Amino acid sequence: MSGRLTVVTYTGRRSGRSFSTPVAYERTADVVTIRVAMPERKLWWRNFTGEGGPLALELDGGERAGHGVARVDGKGRVTITVRLGEPPVPNGR
Repeated sequence: MSGRLTVVTYTGRRSGRSFSTPVAYERTADVVTIRVAMPERKLWWRNFTGEGGPLALELDGGERAGHGVARVDGKGRVTITVRLGEPPVPNGR
């Protein structure tokens, strides 16, 4: 990874609460890739399984809305692909 860090903000599927967590990422144009370290010890990424969900990332000096989809490979590694420019995250985020 490039070593870039940002904060991802999302709304929990079950709780409806807003959460923020720091993540490392890579970016190519309007696609951001987040590789979840030790996914078996974390739960937040599960909000983006299936069809995925809305989120916001702190990028370019401000907050950018996007849609993230998590994929688990055959070795249990989790990657979230975020397409920027999707509708804003609910609750004003």
